[in-house]
Amino acid sequence: MTAKYSSVTCKTALSPSRLPGLKYSLNPYIGCQHSCGYCYSPSILHNPQLALDWGKFVRAKHNIAEVLAQEIKRKPKGIVGVSTVTDPYQPLEAKMELTRRCLEVLSKSYFLVSIQTKSSLVARDADLIVPKKFDLGVTITTMDPRLSSRLEPNAPPPDARAQVLEEFSGRGVETWVFLGPIIPEINDDEDSLKRIIRVAASTKSKVIYDKLNLKEYVMERLKPELEKEKPSLVDRLPGIIREGKFWQNTDSKIKSLCRELGVNCETAF
Repeated sequence: MTAKYSSVTCKTALSPSRLPGLKYSLNPYIGCQHSCGYCYSPSILHNPQLALDWGKFVRAKHNIAEVLAQEIKRKPKGIVGVSTVTDPYQPLEAKMELTRRCLEVLSKSYFLVSIQTKSSLVARDADLIVPKKFDLGVTITTMDPRLSSRLEPNAPPPDARAQVLEEFSGRGVETWVFLGPIIPEINDDEDSLKRIIRVAASTKSKVIYDKLNLKEYVMERLKPELEKEKPSLVDRLPGIIREGKFWQNTDSKIKSLCRELGVNCETAF
């Protein structure tokens, strides 16, 4: 699927973040080519058509690095999350290099940086992403390439993401695995979870995990893939999420596996 590209001018680069451990968020793009069916970022757009078209458009903030360079001179120091709403290393970044330009600015500042991505393109910027200044999180929802291609159709395969963790951990950069979202009866079985936690163990990465968040528009976008993967789940899923027993069991399972494999873990929220 080809996304529609456009360019926008931004007024600010660093936005306040409510995510644990982050003071700011920095998102060089609006929209994401990875087109993950479970993504709840579209809910922040407050526009039904844009939300349902998520994955089909990308707007590049062409001046974000210049705005960032001015903001870091006057804003209080803090950890910057890159990115919190869209993947900073989605395919367009290979051409635009907006994320790299922002990292170049931040690398010369007193701000610490926490990067989260699904993309092996991050390896391009290994010269900038150095220990103590940066940490790097890689999202792995499943190690099954077939399931990944269904849930995350335009994202790199799981093995490529595991390789990113291995490379940066080997360089001494603090790494972590974002295990999520965990979807009942799709990627919550013990074998699926253990395969991801083994990647964390082999790369000395922490695991941060989270369940599926059924914010506005998520079910509309996820439903076609669920109907292919497990049709009987579609109508039951909201009730399973609300009921809570699923998450209690999954939380216990992950903690047990992490203890078994010697991996530090924590819930995302």
